[in-house]
Amino acid sequence: MSDLPRTVKIREEGPREGFQIERTIIPTSRKIELINALSETGLQEIVIASFVNPKRVPGMADADDIVKGFEPKEGVKYRVLWLNERGFERARAVSDGKLAFDSKIGVYASEAFSLRNNNRTTAQEFEYARTIVRRYLDYGVPVKRASVSNAFGCNFQGDISIATVLDLMARIFEIAEENALTLEEISLSDTMAWATPLAIKKMVGAIRDKYPDMHLNLHLHDTRGMGIANAVAGLEMGVGMFDASIAGLGGCPFAGHKGAAGNVCTEDLVFVCEEMGIDTGVDLDKLIDCARLAEDIVGHPVPGSIMKGGSLARLRSALAH
Repeated sequence: MSDLPRTVKIREEGPREGFQIERTIIPTSRKIELINALSETGLQEIVIASFVNPKRVPGMADADDIVKGFEPKEGVKYRVLWLNERGFERARAVSDGKLAFDSKIGVYASEAFSLRNNNRTTAQEFEYARTIVRRYLDYGVPVKRASVSNAFGCNFQGDISIATVLDLMARIFEIAEENALTLEEISLSDTMAWATPLAIKKMVGAIRDKYPDMHLNLHLHDTRGMGIANAVAGLEMGVGMFDASIAGLGGCPFAGHKGAAGNVCTEDLVFVCEEMGIDTGVDLDKLIDCARLAEDIVGHPVPGSIMKGGSLARLRSALAH
């Protein structure tokens, strides 16, 4: 347990990851209500919308209005997702200084999923990466992150090897070198929930051996109930950054199975970190309130556990009196 990080940074994905997969369209005002509530919890980063094709992801057709409508809180970074230059330009057009625009060089470990999600082969993904990086630099947008999606497996291609991920990472760093970029973060995404704790430890260990000075981020999904177990495995390997989704909302709309679940649940992750003596800077009680708000907004039961069971800290305090 000596590799445990002292602090963990959480990037909240619920307003994007959560609402994009809902079967009914969530009113923009209620999305903004959740974003504003999450801003008061101590979270440092919140991903609030996706600038993607509204025909393919109708739940994000109001991305422009979300950005215009939410109330930014000082000290919180608000991010959005885009998959191409058009999405990037849309985000820039409505940002008005409200969005954080440091970006990433991201590719898919699964070519099959890349074709399904972005209609690009792996070769085309790297060609696009080179083009968009130059565009970012033209606009003065810092590029600090490397990202590999489907890093552990894919419903359309199968298991992804460590060697494949390392090869893709090397090619990402080639692009960074070509553009005199210094990357600071490597993000590994378990997009379709193939990871297990052992796979997490093997992959993270291989990445850390190759790139010992990089910050590592894990983007985990809970489709097979492995979300928290995989997060703990990452924590035990010293991972200090995680994507998470309030109340466990969400899932990838292109994952290829109806049971696709969202990222690891934010309040459950904060609870685990607290019990392991790791500081997140996040108020768990306020997160639980946000999780209940999220459940009210979507109008159906949500996967989060701590919102139902409560925090042990509050129970210990009550028992002590």
